[in-house]
Amino acid sequence: MLSSPCTPARSRTCSRILGLSLGTAALFAAGANMALLCPNWDVTYLLRGLIGKHAMLGTGLWGGGLMVLTALLSSGLALLGALICFVTSGAALKDGPFCMFDTSSFNQTQAWKYGYPFKDLHSRNYLYDRLLWNSVCLEPSTAVVWHVSLFSALLCISLLQLLLVVAHVINSLLGLFCSLCEK
Repeated sequence: MLSSPCTPARSRTCSRILGLSLGTAALFAAGANMALLCPNWDVTYLLRGLIGKHAMLGTGLWGGGLMVLTALLSSGLALLGALICFVTSGAALKDGPFCMFDTSSFNQTQAWKYGYPFKDLHSRNYLYDRLLWNSVCLEPSTAVVWHVSLFSALLCISLLQLLLVVAHVINSLLGLFCSLCEK
């Protein structure tokens, strides 16, 4: 006789694995966002207000972190948090890092300012042109590497969280329906 693949024990085991995976991913997302607030591990950029808007939104902290940790209580909130973190991380990668750059190439006057130098650079994509990484951003010195690495990590983590939350919802529904079918 064949046994049913849908048993409460399997559903509980799956829930434990999904819960641990979501919790771990949430902690990594929060850690990555904390690192984005301190470029090159230097807190002075945060204290001087020289942090980009995507990092300051803190979606890795509250979206990918706190809201996903609540997945154990509410899957809808966790799905929303992971989705917000995913979208913000994608926008951050598109816009590029917030750094000090020389505006003389744009308007022919020697001036350095903080901003998003790659945002309006339509002719070249900074993600594929590594020569731009060290030549455009003057401060923090490794702004592009820091930005690309951590927002890519947040993008991947939030995508994983989206998949885990969907699996968690499906597992919960299967557990509910299977428990209704048992004798």
